Amino acid sequence: MIKLDIISDVACPWCYLGKAQLDRALEARPDHPFQIEWHPYQLNPDIPPGGMDRAEWMAARFGSPEAIMKVHAPLIAQGEALGVPFDFPAIKRTPNTLDAHRLIHWAGIEGRQKPMVDALFRAYWAEGKDIGDAATLAEIAGQVGLGRDAIARLLATDADVDTVRARMSHSSARGVSAVPTFIIDHRHVVRGAQPAELWTGVIDELAGARE
Repeated sequence: MIKLDIISDVACPWCYLGKAQLDRALEARPDHPFQIEWHPYQLNPDIPPGGMDRAEWMAARFGSPEAIMKVHAPLIAQGEALGVPFDFPAIKRTPNTLDAHRLIHWAGIEGRQKPMVDALFRAYWAEGKDIGDAATLAEIAGQVGLGRDAIARLLATDADVDTVRARMSHSSARGVSAVPTFIIDHRHVVRGAQPAELWTGVIDELAGARE
């Protein structure tokens, strides 16, 4: 197996699309060699723990409704092409994603990282759920096979906050300044939401190198 480290933030729409492109390639190459691990990153670490009103945050960042629509348009177009839904009107809060990253960390310990990442992206971008809310996160955890009550208790503490922050600092120290960032075999870096064809090409090249 070849390690594929993915540095991502679930509140990043391009990470959502980049994951969809990678998933398409992995489905086309079910014998792929990748052992995948997701790593935390926060695009907006200064957002308060309770999050912010989405409309106010978008207006402060991008300005007019027309500018916001211009930002959303390519995301919606790519999402439609990939069968990946965005429901921007449903998103009422822009979350601080630290707790969501704690959830991904715990899911990784239990061997449930992929379904957790899937569920969090879907909950936020397709369903408009507040993934900065502890009760919502505990519900999502229960849906993917983690103990809902146990996760709720953990989220009420600072458990593994330092661990997640240390992992983010490690990525920054390695030069990661934008997401998604993919690191193949600890050496080769792929940045951005790359098309599925790039990933199938990478997989085929790796397969050829192993023959």
